[in-house]
Amino acid sequence: MSSALPEVIDNVAVARLYGEPLFAMPQDLYIPPDALEVFLEAFQGPLDLLLYLIRKQNFNILDIPMAALTRQYLSYVDEIRNRNLELAAEYLLMAAMLIEIKSRMLLPPKKVAEGEEPEDPRAELVRRLLEYEQMKLAAAKLNDVPQFGRDFLRAQVYIEQSLQPRFPDVHVVELQHAWADILKRAKLVQHHKISREELSVREHMSIVLRKLQGQRFVEFEKLFDPNLGVPVLVVTFIALLELAKETLIEITQAEAFAPIYVRLAYTPS
Repeated sequence: MSSALPEVIDNVAVARLYGEPLFAMPQDLYIPPDALEVFLEAFQGPLDLLLYLIRKQNFNILDIPMAALTRQYLSYVDEIRNRNLELAAEYLLMAAMLIEIKSRMLLPPKKVAEGEEPEDPRAELVRRLLEYEQMKLAAAKLNDVPQFGRDFLRAQVYIEQSLQPRFPDVHVVELQHAWADILKRAKLVQHHKISREELSVREHMSIVLRKLQGQRFVEFEKLFDPNLGVPVLVVTFIALLELAKETLIEITQAEAFAPIYVRLAYTPS
């Protein structure tokens, strides 16, 4: 069985259908009428299309080559003129203006006064294109500014406020714990009251003299009573010093480290 594939140079497929190569266009291939339609809705109007063509071809907007620009512009408009006449109406109006400008440039310029330059037929079109480009750039900058509903949304927060403040409920167990904590801290606080005891040195001097009455010698330690407390011991010791100073008693010791004795001072009769 001979191969059914058509003869194609280098057997290069023109397309693939469900993964299978196609080496020739099918004769019964259906192409929808709108499949190759050029949608001029992508442009904001004739000026937008003209500006696109000028920038694409790097034309000098102040010295537009009208023949090349008009030819490219008409090629775009011809694509939709037979399908969408309503959309092409304003584009056809601009096409007529371009043809007029081109024809005026072919005619000899009008005579002007000396020192004046003849009017350029493209001047009005250039002015409109420059103004449109400025407005388009300004619109692009405004479009970059964050917009409500597109780039961000307004936050809405609802706060419920009542006329009377509502305090949280307190349970009995929490009151017990709070009271126990207060008692615990109260036990850590202790008070020490100091009372002043009136002690007279003269009085204790008299007490010491009474203890020495009728005694030849009395040991130094026996003159002090530890049960009376430190303050009394101190006052008693000061009383002994005062008595010794006034030579009313004598404090003697036989040798070093020997017991200390106290006796009344000897007064000759």
